[in-house]
Amino acid sequence: MTMLSFRVPDDDAAEVQRWADALGIDRSEILRDALHRHLVVLNGEADARRWEEQPATDAERSLEAVADWGPAEDWSDWGDAEG
Repeated sequence: MTMLSFRVPDDDAAEVQRWADALGIDRSEILRDALHRHLVVLNGEADARRWEEQPATDAERSLEAVADWGPAEDWSDWGDAEG
């Protein structure tokens, strides 16, 4: 794990500390979680841009219809069979 250090406004630091105290966790855990969530959002946005810039080819989309087939057989009573 890498340590990051950065400055934040005093009000934000106080609010993070209040939440950490209220939740009974270290403020670093709140900051790690916030950073992770923000990175997930940024990566999702970048991924969406890549899909817009380079959409799936016909070959890549060829199995889309298969997804609509559903299960090939009804296995709902499979666990009830006696053997």
